[in-house]
Amino acid sequence: MNIMTLETVSLDENENALLILDQTKLPNTVNILHLKDIRGIWNAIKTLQVRGAPAIGIAAAFGLYLAALQSRANDYPSFMAGLKDARDFLNSARPTAVNLSWALNRVYRVAETHRDKSINEITELLRLEALAIKAEDTETCRRIGEYGLTLIHDGDGILTHCNAGQLATSKYGTALAPIHLGREKGMNFHVYCDETRPLLQGARLSAFELIADGVDTTLICDNMSSQVMKEGRVSAVFVGCDRLAANGDACNKIGTSGLAVMAKYYGVPFYVFCPASTIDMTIHTGAEIVIEQRSPDEITEMWYSKRMAPDGVKVYNPAFDVTDNSLITGIVTEYGIARPPFVESLKEIFTTKESANTPNP
Repeated sequence: MNIMTLETVSLDENENALLILDQTKLPNTVNILHLKDIRGIWNAIKTLQVRGAPAIGIAAAFGLYLAALQSRANDYPSFMAGLKDARDFLNSARPTAVNLSWALNRVYRVAETHRDKSINEITELLRLEALAIKAEDTETCRRIGEYGLTLIHDGDGILTHCNAGQLATSKYGTALAPIHLGREKGMNFHVYCDETRPLLQGARLSAFELIADGVDTTLICDNMSSQVMKEGRVSAVFVGCDRLAANGDACNKIGTSGLAVMAKYYGVPFYVFCPASTIDMTIHTGAEIVIEQRSPDEITEMWYSKRMAPDGVKVYNPAFDVTDNSLITGIVTEYGIARPPFVESLKEIFTTKESANTPNP
């Protein structure tokens, strides 16, 4: 089965279930989860069965719709109280990726602005909004890919970290979108995938989907990136982003900031790819971003038949780090490429976004 033909997140409207490609089982087992209640969806987000900022947002949007569908409220205030509880519960699954709260709030606002309609009518509007979020993500990723393709040439070597591909979105991905879109156009690239400790998203996911798409792919340990850049094997570094501050500081999977430092040293362009929904203009710098701390077991036990660390050892396991904007060459969005100074260029991106989303009179 070609993984590129499967949807990462989708809604089964006959079964009224959220379908998720379980990423904790890849690459060895392809398993589709059928989730009908928000506790199961919360758990899928928390345990990384669905992961990647855009995919998390889409899953949460469908989850809020399913919560509304299952509501037994007979009046609008009771319905909204239950919907708010469901929104807040789903939002608590993971603290760092801004797309989670963004998608939940977007769906919730639909219910807020249609209080004149029946509960059944509002629920249908929530379904349509969640489906729109998914459809928009596919188009967003395609446009990000188009902009990204302007930064590279056929045959280039690209270094990437974690997984910011189709498995993290509805289609194409963000950082890997130029690669997948380039393949559709008959282009070829050589991609070096950092394994991305401790959860191995590069080894298990990025390498898996790139090979499925026919991309010349080489897997490397995280601590080999410096040597690969020193040898001149890559033309650029492409990474995704879970939350971007207004000044361009980028929060992404742990190890990204160190990769950016090395790229700066070797003179390799370092590009961050993200939809505009990932940009959090309410925070001024990356220092304001809450960094998720995950279980010590991910380091000491997860991938080993026996524990691979002494009992009693302390473990520090931040899921993300923040790359300072001074290390970033450009930020690629669906509305264009922002370049330093990011405080100004990101404002321009948002102006373009608002103009594009303003209805014609």
